Amino acid sequence: MPLATADILMLIAAIPLAAVGGEAFLKGILGLSAWLRLPKMLVAVTLAAFATSSPELTVSSLAALAGTPEIGLGDALGSNVVNVGLILGLALLFGALPVHFPEIKRDFILALSIPILTLLLALDGSLSRTDGLVLLGVFAIWIALTIRQALIIRHTTLSDPSITAHPLKAGLLMLLGLVFLIVSGRLFVSGASGIAIALGIPDYVIGATVVAMGTSLPELVTTLIARLRGHDDVGIGTLLGSNLFNGMAIVGVAASIHPIHTPLNEIGVAIAFGVLTVLLLLPYKKHLSRRRGLMLMADYAAFITVTLAI
Repeated sequence: MPLATADILMLIAAIPLAAVGGEAFLKGILGLSAWLRLPKMLVAVTLAAFATSSPELTVSSLAALAGTPEIGLGDALGSNVVNVGLILGLALLFGALPVHFPEIKRDFILALSIPILTLLLALDGSLSRTDGLVLLGVFAIWIALTIRQALIIRHTTLSDPSITAHPLKAGLLMLLGLVFLIVSGRLFVSGASGIAIALGIPDYVIGATVVAMGTSLPELVTTLIARLRGHDDVGIGTLLGSNLFNGMAIVGVAASIHPIHTPLNEIGVAIAFGVLTVLLLLPYKKHLSRRRGLMLMADYAAFITVTLAI
């Protein structure tokens, strides 16, 4: 099947929309962080991560309702490798990234545990509705702990009179930026999927690579712009939170809607590379170096190569 010009044009149109959306989204995050009197990392790992993961939630839910939840599973698992392997790898090319491990310790351990839990649940060849509810239950516990942490921080943090925060403006900027990011992601997915289908690539592989890349576009743009603007904690918080949201909420919702067939040779690859990328988040001397970025990108390249070879 020949490649359509419309698919290529959609890919090109996605770029400026993503740039504008990412800038607005970052300003919204910073404004809400100031108004809530919470660390940027905490706002990023929750509100920002949930917002940027909404494309994955939409794709996975619609795929499950249509009776093809495997695309959603591939999208969620593949997006986690994209988030850390490709996106953080690219961000580290701009220079070393300071990381205070105590700030991310709980979320890091959970991000490492969820793929292993998913694999254990899938050993019987499927993720059932009960398995989906288990993942959603773990997600609910994490949300409760995070809210408790936020309330403690807010009660012990005095407001800074020098900071003028406008919650309505910040919320609107975040919403507007997210809309632009989602539209750009949909354009990317439509264009790239059309090209992949024309090349005869299977559904799961499209989900784990092309669709995962498109639905991770909000995280990519947010992280790179945050890096360029000097807000490194926003970038790593968004990526880590997005991985948790993907692994627990999105896979949990998809499996709860429709049981997911899980051939271990396919999901095992995504889970193994997902665990490896999380392990590469461990900081050395309180930072992640450019060399670590190259390792992450090599990990992502290996994931794509192995997935296409299945």
